[in-house]
Amino acid sequence: MQTPGEFVREQVTTVREKVDRVAVSVSQSVADAPSVSAVSSHVGDFIREQRNAARVSLRELARNAGVSNPYLSQVERGLRKPSAEILASIARGLKISAESLYEQAGILDRRSGNPDTVAAIRSDEALSERHKAVLLELYETYVREHRASQAAAQTTPNPSKESA
Repeated sequence: MQTPGEFVREQVTTVREKVDRVAVSVSQSVADAPSVSAVSSHVGDFIREQRNAARVSLRELARNAGVSNPYLSQVERGLRKPSAEILASIARGLKISAESLYEQAGILDRRSGNPDTVAAIRSDEALSERHKAVLLELYETYVREHRASQAAAQTTPNPSKESA
């Protein structure tokens, strides 16, 4: 007959073995999914850069975004892939557009135009989020129109050359 102490030790050993097996299984699953990790790492790096630029601590951002500190840390390190809702909360906490985080996470296609111009508009602290969105929309429209007119000019024959 087992003593109560022996029984508890046996149960603890059994549980530890199961936890170790699950941990190995989880680590193998994570290692088998590099594409998710690459996207998560990219958006995490972007969040960290924006947080540092805004001079906001990880704890402050977590509190402002309504997410836990450990979860946000995991997002920044690329260990978690945040949902669109979490990205929107983080964007609000950073006072940047959710669209920029969606682009970094691969949820939205990147805007056309020069990425430096888009970044400059997004980083201008003198503009509200609404003003930034309007400016970006206008900028994208002008870029599309310019590209379309260039494409039309290349496909349309030049009348002065035909008459010569």
